[in-house]
Amino acid sequence: MGDDVRTLTHLRRARDLMDREYARPLDVPTIAARAFMSPAHFSRRFTAAYGETPYSYLMTRRVERAMALLRAGWSVTDTCMAVGCTSLGSFSARFRAITGETPTAYRARDHSAVAAMPSCLVRVACRPMSSRSREGSVAGGR
Repeated sequence: MGDDVRTLTHLRRARDLMDREYARPLDVPTIAARAFMSPAHFSRRFTAAYGETPYSYLMTRRVERAMALLRAGWSVTDTCMAVGCTSLGSFSARFRAITGETPTAYRARDHSAVAAMPSCLVRVACRPMSSRSREGSVAGGR
C-alpha cells in the first residue's frame, strides 16, 4: 500500500471517529492518535485532504445533529449538551456561523416540509456547510 493511500486510510479512520463519536469530548490529540499521527501533522494532512480543519469538521457534524434535534422540538440547551458542546454561548455562535441563524430561530422555523421527506433526502437537504464550502459554491449557499 502506498504512503498516500495509507495516509488517506488513517485520515478516514479519524473522520469516521468524529462522525460516530461527535458527542464525546474529542480533541485533536485524541483524533490524531486514531490516525497514527502527531496532532500538528494530522491537522495539516486532514485540512489538505478535506478542506477544513478537524475541529471545523467535528463542529459541523455536531451542528448537523443539533439541527435534527431542534427540528424534533428539543430545547437549545438540551441539544447543546446532547451533541457534545459544553458552552451554550460557543455552541450558539458556531451554529449561527455554520447555518446563518441562531439555534432558537432555527428551532422556531416551520420544518413540516422536512418532516415529509425521506430521511436520505433530509440528510442531504439539511446538511450544514462550513463557511469554506459555502465560499467555494457558485451561489454562495445551497
